[in-house]
Amino acid sequence: MTRQKIVRIGLSASVIGISLILLQRLLVPKYVTDVVEGRMIAEYYEESDKDHDVIFIGDCEVYENFSPQVLWDDYGINSYIRGSAQQLVWQSYYLLEDTLRYEQPDVVVFNVLAMKYNTPQNEAYNRMSLEGMRWSWSKVLSIEASMTEEENLIEYVFPLLRYHSRWQELGKDDITYMFRTKQVSFNGYYMRTDIKPAENVPEGKKLADYTFGDNAYLYLDKMVQLCKDNGIRLVLIKAPSLYPYWYDEWDEQMEQYAAQNGLLYVNLLEAADEIGLDYSRDTYDGGLHLNLYGAEKTTRYLGRILQQEYGLADRHQDARLEAEWQAKAAAYEAEIQRQGGYKEP
Repeated sequence: MTRQKIVRIGLSASVIGISLILLQRLLVPKYVTDVVEGRMIAEYYEESDKDHDVIFIGDCEVYENFSPQVLWDDYGINSYIRGSAQQLVWQSYYLLEDTLRYEQPDVVVFNVLAMKYNTPQNEAYNRMSLEGMRWSWSKVLSIEASMTEEENLIEYVFPLLRYHSRWQELGKDDITYMFRTKQVSFNGYYMRTDIKPAENVPEGKKLADYTFGDNAYLYLDKMVQLCKDNGIRLVLIKAPSLYPYWYDEWDEQMEQYAAQNGLLYVNLLEAADEIGLDYSRDTYDGGLHLNLYGAEKTTRYLGRILQQEYGLADRHQDARLEAEWQAKAAAYEAEIQRQGGYKEP
């Protein structure tokens, strides 16, 4: 084979490769103005300095119900939420494993609603939790643990194979954010200032079996051990969302598990009155999630517990962090104003 032919083949392969990369960038969902939850996992890697005291992991009950800005403003606690929609227990475990590649927090807070799921659930939610992770062995194992019967690993490795038919769905965002991204969260917190009171919240239906599954417990055990091995205090919480329903039988299991493993378990749903939550004002979707007002109240309450229980230092005197959080506070306030400002009670 002549040198010229080798060069032509190499150039052709390069053109094809670059074209496929560009095509994939165009077709994969951007998650910036619609279903923004799919963008949140990736935003963590853009943090300039990963030195967080507290890392939250879990589903929408963490990324919609807690505000890291308030933890900083009120307590000087530097925190981040690594949350995603319907984040399953094994996804939380591997996400924590991934996080420890970059930093070692003092405290990890895990929301226990995910214990209700013992098997893979839904491809759309899987992709919102998994695609934003950087490639590592933790991501591979999380994908393998999460895939439904219809999914396969190769379509996560090469998303173009999964999204090649998105042509008819393409919009302005797919062009605008093909090479650049847009911030959709505030250290992992998804802000909503609108108000929709909780009314006629359904009671939970009677279940045949209230016992959490073996697979869910397996990964919770692994999470406990991972934290112990790294000298991290693990805190289990149940966020104060009214729905999905949280059964007393589930709560008892978490209380027993926490006692057996020497963990702190905080049921914030039971503490709603002490927190000062008003479900006629502090939720934006009828009680499923808190809005800004409810999230800030709940964060202040939990922040006080974290500081008292674990002696987390007030880091306001750290000039570097203070400067970073001042910039974040400006963006936080700007988003509040963009959404119409604080609503009077």
